[in-house]
Amino acid sequence: MFWVAAIAADMAEDQIRGLKSLNTSNRALVLKITQILLYIIAFLIALDFLGIDLTTLTIFSGAVGIGLGFGLQKIASNFISGLILLMEKSIEEGDLIELADGTVGFVRKASARFTLVETFDGKEILVPNEDLITSRVTNLTFSNSRGRVEISLGVSYKSDIELARKLLLEAAAEHPRTIADPEPVCFLRNFGDSSVDFTLFFWVADVTEGRWEPQSNVMYAIWQKFKDNNIEIPFPQRDLHLRSSETLKVEQHDSK
Repeated sequence: MFWVAAIAADMAEDQIRGLKSLNTSNRALVLKITQILLYIIAFLIALDFLGIDLTTLTIFSGAVGIGLGFGLQKIASNFISGLILLMEKSIEEGDLIELADGTVGFVRKASARFTLVETFDGKEILVPNEDLITSRVTNLTFSNSRGRVEISLGVSYKSDIELARKLLLEAAAEHPRTIADPEPVCFLRNFGDSSVDFTLFFWVADVTEGRWEPQSNVMYAIWQKFKDNNIEIPFPQRDLHLRSSETLKVEQHDSK
């Protein structure tokens, strides 16, 4: 009966996944409920075939329930958490999420016990559904897929800082993946020891396509624009004062 139920569940999965009228999360929810019902029906029919009177189960159902409650506590918790995630639609297949430990990846599959997260380096992490409910999870594509890119750099005190700010904004605005709303912004953040420090922000339309590539391209463009306009990006500098041996001898004598 369980073998038949597994075949029926596979057939039901093929049919449910073919329903284009339902979105991914709703199809997964309907599929889970269908699988549960099929296995419950198979279990009851198997008991009937074995000649077991279901009314006799009430005698020890309480003890069995307590035992299952302790033994399957985590499994039940993960299963219920998976149903909650599907009903809330807070995390769906294809979302880009960041876990509490800093792991970032795409949700590839939501099952009854775990959620499969694929990181950028190809690792597949099985995250228990309970962790997604009880821990802090950042969904980078929950309501929209926009993402902000940040670039921090400094220019020399001898440079024209107004021109530098203009060139930074131009480099960001000219990139093909930069969106106009919100528009790129640039702030003067600090007067450092060796440089005047700026922070540039610009937004890309789809964060799932990555942020490193547009960040790298804009930095290349900034380098070229600064080079063409004689804007210097300084390295850390320190003033070194040398004192002669005669001066040191005089100071030592005076201290005595």
